[in-house]
Amino acid sequence: MNLPNKITIGRIIISIIILVILLIPWYALGVTWPTYLINDIVIDLKYIIVGILFLIASVSDCVDGKIARKYNLVTDFGKVADAIADKILVNGLLIVLAYERIISVVIPVVIITRDIIVDSCKMISGNKGKVVGASILGKLKTICMLIGLTLVLFYNLPFELINLPIADLFLIAATVLSIVSGCQYYYNCRKFLFPKEEK
Repeated sequence: MNLPNKITIGRIIISIIILVILLIPWYALGVTWPTYLINDIVIDLKYIIVGILFLIASVSDCVDGKIARKYNLVTDFGKVADAIADKILVNGLLIVLAYERIISVVIPVVIITRDIIVDSCKMISGNKGKVVGASILGKLKTICMLIGLTLVLFYNLPFELINLPIADLFLIAATVLSIVSGCQYYYNCRKFLFPKEEK
């Protein structure tokens, strides 16, 4: 197993740890996470730890891709594992945050629905030997999502101190870009999805 694949596996493990930390009913186990007060903002150490892990996982996503492309270490396993890692990390976190009413439930519904549609288009076009690359809008969506989730986990600090909802703005931007880039991807794949309709 090459280095990029090892990094990807590490990201999957970190993603699972993040979800475990968030999903375990600590109160039922008699465990209380320390909290801190900053200008009337109650900071739960649990989310700070998750935020740090999320940052590490997000950075590793960029690192393994660059290493794989630079040294020609791209493998089929790496492509599949990378996609799995991304879904566990981002979609899993979105669902948990929506369940805990930290973010709007609309965000994970839109993001996950878009992912299902795009992944289906990729599968169909891939089966026909065609590859439709990711658009700049899709990459911007990912960047906005990662920044937004990071800020949410860190309580939107320091912007929260001056009442600027930067985390929400990034998540809204990511959601809008998700819809637009999803429609764009579908449009680019349409000739592979409906070959009889394209003359």
